[in-house]
Amino acid sequence: MFTLIFVYLCLLCCNLHAETKCIPKTSEFKMKGDYLLGGLFDIHHVKNINKLICSTFPVYSQEFSLSSYRRFQMMRFSIEEINNSTSLLPNVTLGYEIFDHCSDTKNFPGIFSLMSVDGSVQPWKESVNFSKVIAVVGTDTSTTTMTVAPLFSFELVLFFVLQISYGASSSVFSRKQNFPSFLRTVHPNKYFIEIILSFLEKFKWTWVAFLYSDDDYGRDGLDLFVKKIKDTEICLAFSYGLKEDTDYTKLIKQMEALRINVVTVFTTKWTAERLIMSAIQQNVTNKVWIAVDAWSLHKELPKERGIRNIGTILGIAEPKITIPGFDDFISSFKAQNQCENPDHDPFCNQNCNCSSGSAEDIITADPSFNFPVYSAVYAVAHALHAVLQCGAGSCNKSIKLYPHMVLEELRKSKFTLLNQTVHFDKNGDPRFGPYAIVFWNESGDAEEIGSYTFHPKHNFDINESKIHWHGDKKPESFCSKECPDEYMKKQEGVHKCCFSCTICPNGTHLNTTDPYNVIKCNKTQWSAGGNTSCIELQLEYVKFSDPTAIVIMTGTVILLAFIVAISVLFALNYNTPVVRSAGGPMCFIILGCLGLCSISVFFFFGEPSVAFCVLRYFPFLLFYTVCVACFLMRSFQIAFVFKISAKFQNISGIWTKYNLHWIFISAAFFLQAILLIVRYSLEPPTKEKYYCDRNITVCDLKKFQTDSLISFILISVMVFLCFCFSYAGKDFPKNYNEAKTITFCMFLLILIWISFGTFAHVLDGKNIDVSHAVATLLSLYSLLLVYFLPRCYIILFKPEKNTEQYFQDLIQSYTRSCSQ
Repeated sequence: MFTLIFVYLCLLCCNLHAETKCIPKTSEFKMKGDYLLGGLFDIHHVKNINKLICSTFPVYSQEFSLSSYRRFQMMRFSIEEINNSTSLLPNVTLGYEIFDHCSDTKNFPGIFSLMSVDGSVQPWKESVNFSKVIAVVGTDTSTTTMTVAPLFSFELVLFFVLQISYGASSSVFSRKQNFPSFLRTVHPNKYFIEIILSFLEKFKWTWVAFLYSDDDYGRDGLDLFVKKIKDTEICLAFSYGLKEDTDYTKLIKQMEALRINVVTVFTTKWTAERLIMSAIQQNVTNKVWIAVDAWSLHKELPKERGIRNIGTILGIAEPKITIPGFDDFISSFKAQNQCENPDHDPFCNQNCNCSSGSAEDIITADPSFNFPVYSAVYAVAHALHAVLQCGAGSCNKSIKLYPHMVLEELRKSKFTLLNQTVHFDKNGDPRFGPYAIVFWNESGDAEEIGSYTFHPKHNFDINESKIHWHGDKKPESFCSKECPDEYMKKQEGVHKCCFSCTICPNGTHLNTTDPYNVIKCNKTQWSAGGNTSCIELQLEYVKFSDPTAIVIMTGTVILLAFIVAISVLFALNYNTPVVRSAGGPMCFIILGCLGLCSISVFFFFGEPSVAFCVLRYFPFLLFYTVCVACFLMRSFQIAFVFKISAKFQNISGIWTKYNLHWIFISAAFFLQAILLIVRYSLEPPTKEKYYCDRNITVCDLKKFQTDSLISFILISVMVFLCFCFSYAGKDFPKNYNEAKTITFCMFLLILIWISFGTFAHVLDGKNIDVSHAVATLLSLYSLLLVYFLPRCYIILFKPEKNTEQYFQDLIQSYTRSCSQ
């Protein structure tokens, strides 16, 4: 790129020297001074730049822009005001040389004139001389600035020209490695996009179009907008780059087909004019048009016939800052006799056919970018004031002025201008100036209805009551209507704004940060289908005061009373045949274990804890094992006495001598104790288990591990063997019913626990605890009542049957019947 620039400089340097000989003193475009400021303003707008050749098609014959001419005069006014100041640059005069930058490709002579030294541009020579212009104010658009900024920023042996733009807002100019000598007094595009996004979010518009001028300025705006809405609910339904040959009829039909009601128009003034006029001609209705500062203060467009029909136009603009003395300056200037002779001007873009414009026309023209021009001139003046070490009444003109010195002071300058603190950030972007929010009212004026401030913090303020919406209500713009609170979104197509609504499932609620997904309720919460949040569930468990719990605990107390009573009765009649035939000392072991087992029943009630869960199962399983082992040994002994001992007397002797039945009971006890201790140490029962819409706390046994399974198998096998041995004694003496009672006990146990297992799969929550407690109590009652109650009856009411003679007679009778 730099090679190409060198070629241009070489080709043009000689021509520049020749063309700068004759400069009329009466021109508005030039004024002598100690230091010169350059200016670039698009006073004329060339629609077809290919036709523009200065010698055959003069610039001043093109469309005149009154708003740009107003900015042009603002620069002249600012310099004159500084020259008349006694505090800023005393005894120093500023001059200017301004060009009508109407075309990017046809204005290089004027640009090189600003860069020239004594009529020639020789950047490759190290020289003590520098450009006659210390800074250039302009240009007004990003595209035109992109053309000239690389030239002004060309740095070789301290050769560059300081440029400060009043209208170029593209993000690329914030890159100091590319544009080291560029500053601006207008905010970069990222701030405009932020304001646009604030519009959309405030009014909940999610389905929008983004029309932009197909140039550096517009494309930069589109890129920023796409990035900004990435993590929002806003969707870019349609975007299009507007050109000279854009088919607006087709464009508007496309937006109508997509049902877009909000259109952001990020374009230059000229492009916006063509778009809005086309919308009026095509009878577009009921849309919201968001205008950027390039055309939001347009003077003629709001007064066009039919403009009200296309909808509501909201815009972003610089606040209308009144600059004291400017109106008088214009009035005084227009009162003078302007007799310019275009034929004597060296450059065609330093001519102006604007003498017909009145002072009132200039004063009331579009004021956009006027304060940026004013503040740009003053920023250069303050920087120059610092470089020249200006003090009370004078400046040091003997200081050799280098471009980098002005640039350094400009970057760190900070001064107050019309209540605005003017200063720049490290990228050369302004850190001052709010923006106004405007509404094109029925009178054809851009009425200020709010503001957006950037410094010291971002603040968006808008008076919505001042907006008269088309249709008398705030318009909506969406692809899919927002889902009710209890519904989640399911995206349809490529746009996240297009979706269907699905009710949230049970146990979930909508994710407020991500409406396309739901959040599961935690264990202590619940949400029915379609709820917006989970509710904290009341903890449910079987309380001690529950009627069912009272009945069961009362039954347990009665059971314990029976156990104590039977134990006392058996102790008093310990040496009687009935007690000895029931097992003798084994009876007291059984009764004691039944009592210890009954303790477990009490821990099925109250709020569970880990200790409660352990005590529900540990005592019962351990001591119930002993009970079943005792019944197993008792049933085996009965079968052994009547059927085996006569045939295997040696076995009988060993059994009796070594008390194998006690060894077996002890072994069963210790084996079960080891299994339970190991199991509950490694994985104790938890106290939590939740059921859907109720927070029911129960003891959860989790998955059976190997040792837990062995524990249950041990009891089950002993019950089964006990049933088999006792059932084998069904033909014992009719009145000798011990085997039958054991058989019936085992049958009841099997029936009770099978029933509990069946109900456990049907019931849920705390009902399982109740059924478990009942099953435990019934299993204890079955052993106590079926086995011990008949013996208590004989002891108390049939004492004649509780004699040794009676039992011997029964056995002898059974022996004779077997031998026969």
